Order: sequence, then structure tokens, then C-alpha cells
Amino acid sequence: MQEETARSAIDMFISAFNASDDSRVTALLSQALTSDVVFWGPLGRSEGVEAVERFVLDIRHHPAGAGTMVRCSAVDMPDEWARYQWVFTLPGGGPRLAGTDVVHLRRNLIDQIIVFAGEIEPAPSSGLGTPDTADAG
Repeated sequence: MQEETARSAIDMFISAFNASDDSRVTALLSQALTSDVVFWGPLGRSEGVEAVERFVLDIRHHPAGAGTMVRCSAVDMPDEWARYQWVFTLPGGGPRLAGTDVVHLRRNLIDQIIVFAGEIEPAPSSGLGTPDTADAG
């Protein structure tokens, strides 16, 4: 039941990126986020639904046109934290951006969002923690 609640809040948050028009963004975010939500985005930390709304509207007003945001993984939720993967695609098959968000839920709403955009680069070959180079004894 807890994952279903998280999935609902996450999908409502994502729907704000795909709203039929800008006037719907605030209403959608208000259904997904607490009023004091803390947003850790690409430009740093901000607080409040208005800050998240500015971020969403900036994405919606991309110079190449409004893209599409989709959740492309299941919601993994240990206790009150959840993570999921997403993909943002610009119109006409333009460039894609993928990432993973980690969210914290309070009273069935998201009160913290941490955005990890882009791929994580492979670690340099240091031999630390890799199964094929682990000390065999």
C-alpha cells in the first residue's frame, strides 16, 4: 500500500511536466507535494511548491519545445524514501535526458525531491569493490 501511495504522488509530480497548459502545473504539483517541499535540483537547493513550479515551467519552456517526461521504472520504496528512473524527451525525437529521483514522503505527499540527471560515469579501474578483483585470500 505504501508503494502505491508513493507511486501516485510521483506520477502526479511527473504529470505536471506533461500538463495540457501551464495553468495546470500548480494544481498538479499541489496534489503531489507538501507546501514546504525541499527540492534538490541541478541548480541547487530550493524550498516550496513555487520553486518546484519554476523548475517545471523552465523545463516546459525549453527552446526546442515542450518535451515529455515519463517514469520508466518501478517505484522502489524502502520505508518513507522512494526512488524511480525517468526520461525526458524533446519533441520530434530530440535529445533525451535520463535520471533517477529520490523522494521522501510525509503524509502521502512528497516533502523532499533529489534529482540526479544524466548517467553516472563508470568508476576508474581501481580494483576497489569490484567482484573480479576482490582479494581471494
